[in-house]
Amino acid sequence: MEVISFTALAAGLIIGLGAIGACIGIGIMGSKYLESAARQPELMNELQTKMFLLAGLIDAAFIIGTGIALWFATANPFLAQIANLPR
Repeated sequence: MEVISFTALAAGLIIGLGAIGACIGIGIMGSKYLESAARQPELMNELQTKMFLLAGLIDAAFIIGTGIALWFATANPFLAQIANLPR
């Protein structure tokens, strides 16, 4: 297989696994937020602030992974090194 096919496979895995992880993480965090808000409604505003902060951080990790995957897919830095290898 060519290096470009491995690059496409790696980019798909990075994006796919990152999306699955972000969705699972936000789902678990949302359920815990609702559970804690139901137990102590007076802390709802403080918990909501922390929940949105963490949701942004979880999404940022996924977006960074997507950016790196797209960088590898469009401007692969490894192709030039492999082209210079002796055959």
